[in-house]
Amino acid sequence: MTPWLAWVVVTLIGGLVGLGELVSRYRDAPFRAATSPPGVVYIVLNAVAGVAALALSRQLGWVMATDRGDIPLGWVLAAGFGAVAVLRSSVFAVRAGNQDVSVGPSALLQIVLQAADREVDRTRATQRALAVDRAMEGVSFEKAQAALPAYCLVLMQNVPQDEQERLAREVAALADSEMPEAAKARALGLALMNVVGEGVLQAAVRSLGEQIR
Repeated sequence: MTPWLAWVVVTLIGGLVGLGELVSRYRDAPFRAATSPPGVVYIVLNAVAGVAALALSRQLGWVMATDRGDIPLGWVLAAGFGAVAVLRSSVFAVRAGNQDVSVGPSALLQIVLQAADREVDRTRATQRALAVDRAMEGVSFEKAQAALPAYCLVLMQNVPQDEQERLAREVAALADSEMPEAAKARALGLALMNVVGEGVLQAAVRSLGEQIR
């Protein structure tokens, strides 16, 4: 593998792993989270780790280029995935109160991830509030609590059973709560948005129309 391609590959390995983590944490709008400033920092940190691992390996003479100057693919993959593993490792754990605190690269990565979580949560909270207001305007919780979740889940063909059960518990808790009707409807919309996303929720509300208003 040519040197320039090797650098591209290790960058992609680290970046895609970071992207995958963010996507799994923000199911309702994964790519909005990934393209936010803190999300980009997290992805770049993972990508830089891969590049640094390959650079260090070459500097220490661990990676031997071929006669043509190419870098073996195995070493490139080892550097990329090795950096990802090292970033998530801990040297030892310290007991602090009732918690075990990891000491090592994973601690730094966790701090960055938590900062990204908070910033993305704040950004997404504003966007989600506006989105659920638009989607659930005029929707009656009493009429929608059974029909809307069922219809959204039918539209989505691959929602895991555990997520469906968790959604059912959330809807049941809302039905038993003493919140105002409008607040219940918004909370129902947010619960559905977490599972099916903003676009599917809006489409389902439009499709059901007056049946849930």
